[in-house]
Amino acid sequence: MIDDAGAVIAPARTEDAAIAEPERRPDAGLGRRNDRILLAMIGGYVVLLSALMIMRGVAITPDVLAIGLGLAAVILGRGRLFLRDWIPFIGLFLAYELMRGYADNFGVAVHVEDVLALERWLFLGYLPTQVLQDWLHPAIGTDPWAVAATVMYFLHFPLPVAVAFLLWIRRRRAYYDFVAALIVLSMAGFATYLLLPVAPPWWAADQGVIPGPDGLPAITYLKAEGFNALASFFGFEGSYLYSYAIYEINPNPVAAFPSLHAGYPFLAFLFARRQFGRVGWLLLVYGVLVWLSIVYLADHYVVDILGGLAYATAAYAAIVHAPGWFRRFVDRAADEELDRAVRGGATDDAAVIARLQRRIVWPSVAQGLGVFGAGVLAIMAMAWGGVAGGSATPLFLVPWIAIIGGLWRAAVAVLGR
Repeated sequence: MIDDAGAVIAPARTEDAAIAEPERRPDAGLGRRNDRILLAMIGGYVVLLSALMIMRGVAITPDVLAIGLGLAAVILGRGRLFLRDWIPFIGLFLAYELMRGYADNFGVAVHVEDVLALERWLFLGYLPTQVLQDWLHPAIGTDPWAVAATVMYFLHFPLPVAVAFLLWIRRRRAYYDFVAALIVLSMAGFATYLLLPVAPPWWAADQGVIPGPDGLPAITYLKAEGFNALASFFGFEGSYLYSYAIYEINPNPVAAFPSLHAGYPFLAFLFARRQFGRVGWLLLVYGVLVWLSIVYLADHYVVDILGGLAYATAAYAAIVHAPGWFRRFVDRAADEELDRAVRGGATDDAAVIARLQRRIVWPSVAQGLGVFGAGVLAIMAMAWGGVAGGSATPLFLVPWIAIIGGLWRAAVAVLGR
């Protein structure tokens, strides 16, 4: 385009293009350097926090990490903004984690031999878990590889959560995309666990499907060994808070495919690479270490990992290339006015919140919480009182849908105008 004075004017970018390609600024180089420094600081903080949690016997879970990152947000002067942006999604995610354990309650046949056969076919008759354990696992004494792999198993959440925190600080709009993709990935995983329960290698070995020459299981579930070594070294034997917060409340032993231990870090890598360039590739190195660990421990087949990568890629594409109506919904949740204030350098929490000219729709919040409470009561009645066939019927999904829907209704009322 050319103006009246003959100067060339760059064509205006569409909203989607602006989202896909960050605006070029004169200080872009400085911004990239600051991103790297901030990524290193946040990564170091999360690693330190995770190390302290391991040494003190505190389970490394998203809810506990959120508390630690919330303290960091308070130090940065964004405590109330953190609550506004994080709490609704944390509630939804925890509800999903509690729900997923019931995916194996409905009598669908568990896939064992067919997945094992596929794994062996991919690796020309070999089983990667067995090969790694034969190669690395010592016959006697402590297995340092099992200890390291157990630590990596526990850390499959912290660094992706750190990426979410970094996105929230530096690319707040992208943070909303990341969280939306995380929820899509989790729900797609749950639907698969419901329709296609797959046994992990340790489960198959316990059932006698992977025998060795002596008739005993050819592989060993090494996570308990690694965990016990950690407990002995740090002196928290018998006192470790191994409720694992949300997981041990409602575990699902046959939810191996897709592996969300593989999917979550890979989803974090995809967003970090898109938003922060080459530095984001560090997340891929971290992801590879997690994948090797879960195979060595006998928690997952490589087939499960490939499934996790495929699901994460699909969730990423579904959000980044979502229809316009969905992007408008996420834009509304992120609140364009508030996002402009953050991008404009308003780092003071009170100053940012003061720019909001809107109010929370409290009746809708109460409505959502009411539906959530009704779902909780229905679950208690079905699980412990045997109402409507108990927890082993498809009807048990109905109260869980009420819980998720109620939380979502409340979240929309908090986030929307």
